[in-house]
Amino acid sequence: MSDEDTTRAVEIGPAGAGERAPRTLGPRVQALLSNLLFTSRFIPVWLATLLLLIVSAIIAPDALKNASWSYVLPYMTILALAGIGEMLVVMTGGIDLSIPGVMFLAGNFVLGVSHHSDSRLALAILACIGLGLIVGFSNGVLISVLRLNPLIVTLAVGQIVLAFGVHYSRTVSFESSVPPALSSWALSKPLGISWIFWLGVMLTILVALLLRYTAAGRHFQAVGANSRAAWMSGIHVRTHVISAYTIAGALYAAAAVLLAAERGSIDSSFGSEYLLAPVAAVVIGGASLAGGLASVTSTWVAAFALTLLTELLNVLGLSIAMQYVVFGAAILAGMIVSGDRIAAGLGKLLQQPRVRTLFGGEQSTGT
Repeated sequence: MSDEDTTRAVEIGPAGAGERAPRTLGPRVQALLSNLLFTSRFIPVWLATLLLLIVSAIIAPDALKNASWSYVLPYMTILALAGIGEMLVVMTGGIDLSIPGVMFLAGNFVLGVSHHSDSRLALAILACIGLGLIVGFSNGVLISVLRLNPLIVTLAVGQIVLAFGVHYSRTVSFESSVPPALSSWALSKPLGISWIFWLGVMLTILVALLLRYTAAGRHFQAVGANSRAAWMSGIHVRTHVISAYTIAGALYAAAAVLLAAERGSIDSSFGSEYLLAPVAAVVIGGASLAGGLASVTSTWVAAFALTLLTELLNVLGLSIAMQYVVFGAAILAGMIVSGDRIAAGLGKLLQQPRVRTLFGGEQSTGT
């Protein structure tokens, strides 16, 4: 047998059967594929939001008029802030259902601490943020240190905080309107858009920059991507989990202050609609409830889509029952066409092994 025949036999394997040939990719191609896999999980929410805008323009143009934007932008900002807090928790593999309790008590703190006085408004806001930090820290300790189930812990803590809020609200029942300065601030509109939106944008950018460009933020993302690997590399995983719940609590309280500013008053149902909506925004935004990396901007876009959908249903005049049906169906559709599924499918497609054929070409093995 000649050297050429020997080489050919090694390539095609015994009896002409194809033999797997290792394929090496250059560093630039590997980086491109990694970025593609990472961003693919967040693409659906952007496409869905664009489709929702197109559908709204066709079937309900009033949903895109100035009167509607005055509702959509402030409320999507409030949902986005609560959603970003939830996103930080979900990145650690947890979940937080204490949001309604925190927001209800924080809203009543705006009344009780301020005594309807503008001079005490700053103190009331600090009390709200402090409340969020304490509740979030408590959740983090119970979950990270005592190893309790996040779903049960946050639901129980949320109920305790809500019960305390109901008791506290009776002491401030003589006043339901927030301080005038807070309402006036919410009504002011630089460039025609409420201050609530601009403040939400600034807070969102701050969180995004901290996660991306600081050592603590990169460590936090490492914990979200693979907690065991992060622990083996020397990162204190429990500290980061506690930090996630603590910061999330502060964001819930900030969202409560903005909601109080937008509504101008506090009632018995204040914050109740934020039990599952932030979770929906996070999941639709491409994050996985099992933990891992997430996107601040995609969570923001998901909050915008959910709020715009609510306004669209109101403009169409659907009954409350039908609104719940459509809203729930939209959330289920977002979870079915989730970023996890798309990223996993694209990963399998890119990683399909190929074999050398008898004629020197390559073909996919398929599955």
